[in-house]
Amino acid sequence: MSSKRVIGQEVSVDEQGLEAAEEDDDAEPLRPTVDMQVRAKVDANHPDAGVHGLTLEAEEKALARELEKERTRERWDRRQSSDREARARRQAAAESRARQEAFAERRASVDEWAGPEQPDPRETLSRDELAAVNEQARTIADVKGGWTAAAVSRQLARRVADGADIPTAVMRTSEALDRDPGRLTPIDAVADVGRGEVSIEGRVVELWEPTSAAIQQVGLLEDETGRIKVTSWVKSDQPRIEEGERVRLYDAATSWYQGRVSVALTGRSRVTFPERDDWLTP
Repeated sequence: MSSKRVIGQEVSVDEQGLEAAEEDDDAEPLRPTVDMQVRAKVDANHPDAGVHGLTLEAEEKALARELEKERTRERWDRRQSSDREARARRQAAAESRARQEAFAERRASVDEWAGPEQPDPRETLSRDELAAVNEQARTIADVKGGWTAAAVSRQLARRVADGADIPTAVMRTSEALDRDPGRLTPIDAVADVGRGEVSIEGRVVELWEPTSAAIQQVGLLEDETGRIKVTSWVKSDQPRIEEGERVRLYDAATSWYQGRVSVALTGRSRVTFPERDDWLTP
């Protein structure tokens, strides 16, 4: 008696006489435990794990991070001992020298002694002229203060080389130093200053009522050489001054109206009171 067995034939549940498992809609979905989550995180971040075992999204993010790190660290010559910083400093220094030379060439168009190829003006003087220039330079430096004798002698030598005699060169150099930024300028010389700011000192001889709400104070300042109008704007936030008071105004802005020069206190200006300081000094 022979029997035949069919392998691989599908048999339904009903034919097997088994009951299908009923699905419970209220059953909670399976979730990993805390220990399982910790273990998965440790395994995923292990240096030997790589990107294996990650989801496709996590694997793409991990690869993108590695590529970004590599691109950030990579140098143009692919060497850790790259001299990129040193070359950048040399390039910046070369560009700075080029700008200075270009500026000197433009300045030489109005001042021949400012050209980069021009020699020191003292080299063009005779021995007697140079001795007289150096002697006068030491005297001016001692009187004016804030300048070295070498710097003053260079200015004197330029004027002498341009054809001025020693007394004229001394007078013009002294006047130029008086109008130098940061130094107090006589009021009658404010109009001759070739810049937009001056520093002056004098006594307030008169104050009058401002004609605009934007003006804090307006009046006249006087020294031994003349008078000048002074305006203090509200936005400049400067201290108030009183009639009869002696004040020093640093970096006051100059302006012209109907052929007359005046000064105004801005936010960059500084006001001091010499007599107050003397009184406060023990």
